[in-house]
Amino acid sequence: MVYEGRLRFIGVVESKGELSTIKIFSEYEKKLSSLNNFFHLIILYWFHLQDNEKERSTLQVVLRRHTGAPQVNVFASRNPSRPNPIGFCVVELISVEYCILTVRGLDTFEGSPIVDIKPYVPKSDAVPNATIPEWVNTGIKT
Repeated sequence: MVYEGRLRFIGVVESKGELSTIKIFSEYEKKLSSLNNFFHLIILYWFHLQDNEKERSTLQVVLRRHTGAPQVNVFASRNPSRPNPIGFCVVELISVEYCILTVRGLDTFEGSPIVDIKPYVPKSDAVPNATIPEWVNTGIKT
């Protein structure tokens, strides 16, 4: 099944660093007011630098950040080369001012389009005692 809907970006990463800023497009400004009640957010973004046919057709990857990791199917990774280059990151919300979100922990690049924002809700989003392959525990935090 192919969905022919239209993806709408809602903003863009303006600056990246210890604290990052995300500019949300003005038509969504009124939708941001309730975010001040949350300490963490889930940011869905577009891997715009990987959005080409070669990267979208990648099926197997070797995870460079995880020492000794095996080659795995792209769906067993968070590699940006994937059929739909959507990234996911949990960030700490520092502030919301008009259309600007200031966050800590954003794992993307300046210019990355924002697909969506969701509140991080620990009782729904955290899975206590989740199991993962041993190789995921090697390398740097992703």
